[in-house]
Amino acid sequence: MNRDRTELLYAYAVLRDTGAAGDGPGTVTGATGVAGEPVRAVREGGLVVLVGSVPAAEFDEEGLRERLEDLAWLEHVARGHQRVVDAASAGAPCVLPLRLATVYRDEAGVRRMLTARHTAFGAALDRLEGRAEWGVKIHTVAEGAAEAPAATPPPPPPLPGPRSRARPRAPRAATSGRDYLRQRAAERQAREEEWRHVDEAARGIHAALATLAEETRLYPPQNPRFTGHPGRNVLNAAYLVPRERGPAFTAAVAGLAGRAPQDGLRVELTGPWAPYSFVAGEPSREPAHDTGTA
Repeated sequence: MNRDRTELLYAYAVLRDTGAAGDGPGTVTGATGVAGEPVRAVREGGLVVLVGSVPAAEFDEEGLRERLEDLAWLEHVARGHQRVVDAASAGAPCVLPLRLATVYRDEAGVRRMLTARHTAFGAALDRLEGRAEWGVKIHTVAEGAAEAPAATPPPPPPLPGPRSRARPRAPRAATSGRDYLRQRAAERQAREEEWRHVDEAARGIHAALATLAEETRLYPPQNPRFTGHPGRNVLNAAYLVPRERGPAFTAAVAGLAGRAPQDGLRVELTGPWAPYSFVAGEPSREPAHDTGTA
């Protein structure tokens, strides 16, 4: 991309053109975008894309490469993106969020994209109207279930020498290499049984919630080091739920969350959101960069 260009258009979401979105800057959603910019509408063929002008130095291909590992910057962009989508969702029957960091050179590129994907966007709006996304994460709370069982136990330590035998020992300590291996095998079996129980409980919660949803998406477990949550993430799922079923869905989550500690689990509910995970029939939360060449 030409580094001489000072601004690009950041595209946030697609919705139907009902005439409700104003033409002037700052009148579309009432929310500012990822760069603090006003958001405006680009129209084509009965559809609207919400866009904002952002600095090319940050959002062109080279700028993004320099910032993709800057977690604070990415979080700031993600929050700004979501802020615009949430504001748009408050006044529209259906909003299709675009991927994070989708940018175009100019409005002509945005209109070409709308024309090329007009049929797909129309079908998605028909399918997702009146529906919301809910997120459910399940974490372990039992100390023993915080880690999945290892494939093989670690090697035993050296057998104690004459001096170490004279030291006080904890109850039931191994007195020989064979006893040590037997003890470690029993501990490993107990961890495996505990993990199977946790896994079955999480699968049961997912199955119960899936009956109230039209579609579901399962994501890889999140690393506790990045989430700040104690325990292991054993379920990271999204559910597409008709809005009229929203109260029943949240009530079901609350009931399951109340019983989850008995199985060493903690249930976290987020939402309702615009249907990020279901726009294209596949997960759509990974960052993408579009230069408007389509």
